[in-house]
Amino acid sequence: MRTIKGPALFLAQFIGDSAPFDSWDGITRWAAEQGYLGVQVPTNDPRILDLDRAEASQDYRDEFLGVAQANGVAVTELSTHLQGQLVAVHPAYDAGFDAFAPEALRGRPGARQEWAVGQVARAIRVSRLLGLDRMATFSGALAWPYLYPWPQRAPGLVEAAFDTLAARWRPLLDLAEENGVDVCYEIHPGEDLHDGVTFEMFLERVGGHARANMLYDPSHYVLQQLDYLANIDIYRDRIRMFHVKDAEFRPSGRQGVYGGFQNWVDRAGRFRSPGDGQVDFGAVFSKLTQYGFDGWAVVEWECALKHPEDGAREGAAFVRDHIIRVTPHAFDDFAASGVDRAAIDRALGL
Repeated sequence: MRTIKGPALFLAQFIGDSAPFDSWDGITRWAAEQGYLGVQVPTNDPRILDLDRAEASQDYRDEFLGVAQANGVAVTELSTHLQGQLVAVHPAYDAGFDAFAPEALRGRPGARQEWAVGQVARAIRVSRLLGLDRMATFSGALAWPYLYPWPQRAPGLVEAAFDTLAARWRPLLDLAEENGVDVCYEIHPGEDLHDGVTFEMFLERVGGHARANMLYDPSHYVLQQLDYLANIDIYRDRIRMFHVKDAEFRPSGRQGVYGGFQNWVDRAGRFRSPGDGQVDFGAVFSKLTQYGFDGWAVVEWECALKHPEDGAREGAAFVRDHIIRVTPHAFDDFAASGVDRAAIDRALGL
């Protein structure tokens, strides 16, 4: 067993145009003040991390890590959620996802995909250069619009979508192997990898690739009504990252899992700050500890009600209170008799 590291904070929801959230120095200093020991870093905003410079310059990397260390936090992982999303985009979502790419690539899906693949590859290499051994991402989605189809799907449609998704990611997974970096897909509605079955479909198509792993976030399983504790039992060897995010599901006679096209605050299923929802985090931390999870507990603030800064401050304390410092000995060691083999034989009548 290992003691889970933390607390850490995913910075994506906090980066903004006002201090302290508009600079690497400011946001890391602020995170430390909230009680965090680590930060998970998005790679789509050069004010926080310039991927091009990070790959090209040892001085830049040293400065980047040095600022974090001076402010009291470690860099836990890099994230390519937005770029990974663009590795595979169904045309129905082209307009919405164009916002994730440089302006010159908007309206050019092929060029946008090529750019996204290059960004994910660069983040893999930069992860290694920064001494990190795992990276967070999304899988992207080609089949998602056909999740609950009417009329019925054309035979072979889902299979073709997953074949294509695997073909796009396989070179990136091979690059990750070369660099000693695990690619951790956040299992997330909206992505083709949104539950255990779809992850397995993908894993089969990439030959069980050792670098294809999971970012575990129980909130997404609550909203799907999936057993988030059994999920740990099944995929414990593939879970390499952990987002601490809460959720609640309160269906009514009017709406259920699909949300009825409501705003987040009015949905039957909605995200909450850690401790405010229905996730049994005591059991989650216990299972991850039992199975030797060696990563960070990373708070991701997404709440329909609470202010993000309050959620961040409370989240640090919440994680700290849930981390289990593993025991170095069994609770009944005090009663050990230290008997020898002869005594054992006598006890068994041998």
